[in-house]
Amino acid sequence: MKVVLFCGGYGMRMRDGVSDVPKPMTYVGPRPLIWHVMRYYAHFGHTDFVLCLGYGAHHIKDFFLNYSETASNDFVLRGGDVELLGSDIQDWTITFVHTGLDSPIGERLRRVRGLVQGEEMFLANYADVLTDAPLNDMIDEFKASDAVGSLLAVPPQSAFHCVQVSDDDRICEITSVQHLPLWENGGYFALRPGIFDHLPENGDLITDACRPLAAAGRMLAYRYRGFWQPADTVKERAALEAAYRAGRSPWMLWTSAERPDPMQAAIAGIGAGEPGP
Repeated sequence: MKVVLFCGGYGMRMRDGVSDVPKPMTYVGPRPLIWHVMRYYAHFGHTDFVLCLGYGAHHIKDFFLNYSETASNDFVLRGGDVELLGSDIQDWTITFVHTGLDSPIGERLRRVRGLVQGEEMFLANYADVLTDAPLNDMIDEFKASDAVGSLLAVPPQSAFHCVQVSDDDRICEITSVQHLPLWENGGYFALRPGIFDHLPENGDLITDACRPLAAAGRMLAYRYRGFWQPADTVKERAALEAAYRAGRSPWMLWTSAERPDPMQAAIAGIGAGEPGP
């Protein structure tokens, strides 16, 4: 299934006024955010990507054109030659499309319509938000529905508290906004080509397409209270970096698949008649 990634915005809340690096190219560990998002999709078998480029497009192009597998894979150096023990992007197909500097997300999607029009459905997402949500389950629920679009719905991320006040100005209840029956758009869209029938020129994906579809009962939500973390601000990106350095990276589902738990491996070995450690 094709994956369309929106990675052309200015990312003003992440800008330091000096660098022109776009937000998806902000690093977490040895790789940028966009790589982490793509690696998540590849973990579930979706390796055909369409990148909707705009601001700072050359940074994204240069990263993949000069990609170094050794930065995130084990390897053997023998006689001056590198022998990789693993690979990230060898089986990926990446289409780079410049979709304008100031285009809203809906227009960026419109400009790659020809690349997904023949698909029964396709995936789309922002290139700066990470999760460990079960993508296969999200897709299966969408496939079984008659919806035109689906998105990941997550609790509000704000740490504010809501205050319920009585008529005499006494506070009746204080509740964290995260515990209210509210959900916000978490990205990770699954879409059918019918979405283009609702996207006007220079339109916004959520306001101009998803909102009227929701009013007509044609949008689906996959509610998820597990790990979901955007990187809209420097603080949020720093939190992701700190989690990575501490070895707590729940969005990196591929690492657990590639590196089996040592204890489980030992148990399996004992069961097969091999000596334990």
